[in-house]
Amino acid sequence: MPILDRTNIALVRHLQNNARISNKELAAAVGVAPSTCLERVRRLQQDGVLRGYHTDIDPAAVGIGIQAMISVRIGMHSRPVVEAFQAHALGLPEVVQVFHITGANDFLVHVAVRDAEHLRDLALTAFTERPEVVHIETALLFAHHRAPGLPILNDEAS
Repeated sequence: MPILDRTNIALVRHLQNNARISNKELAAAVGVAPSTCLERVRRLQQDGVLRGYHTDIDPAAVGIGIQAMISVRIGMHSRPVVEAFQAHALGLPEVVQVFHITGANDFLVHVAVRDAEHLRDLALTAFTERPEVVHIETALLFAHHRAPGLPILNDEAS
């Protein structure tokens, strides 16, 4: 992974806060020429620092009435079993994120569904029917808030 200089750190910070900022505005905010800004952003994408741009969608507007975290414990911890479960979960349209975690459970799966019946059906068909799954627990999310981005820890700019 490349070490980020002050300019690249500033670019990443601005893009985390507003990925739709124009190149001209971004260049001005960071204090570089627009052509330099464009090239640096392209390089950050090529190097895998910037992995994508995402849209924040109102869940209710697309029919999502409930979000939940499903804790999943699997019985076998071999790499093929872990990777197969992860791939299965990520392939489900209701899955928002999958976390492979330590502790009593092995995975934490963030799901978004229409209603309680949809959540029940998903839990029964997509998780408990899998042979590697030995236990699940479901926790409803009352609210879901996200910080604007990741902290930048290799910060030469501070």
